[in-house]
Amino acid sequence: MITMALYFGFACFGIGILLCVWRIASGPTAADRILALDTIVINTIALLILYGVHQGTAIYYEASMLVAMVGFVSTVAYCRFVLRGDIIE
Repeated sequence: MITMALYFGFACFGIGILLCVWRIASGPTAADRILALDTIVINTIALLILYGVHQGTAIYYEASMLVAMVGFVSTVAYCRFVLRGDIIE
């Protein structure tokens, strides 16, 4: 039963990533694109956690923490670039 739930979760988060890629391609404003990129990071973290549960190893949890940190920094940097025109003052 848990394998079916994991496959359902993989499918849902995979579809979510595809929809976010569509939003990046067709987003009318930069804010839509930033939000879609941040949502892709969150969905990637969820996929890594699900894959860690599926494999039964803890290394994917640590990888998801790294993806979360890099995703946060990249979102902040992209927002600063859009608002101010440069990243480092």
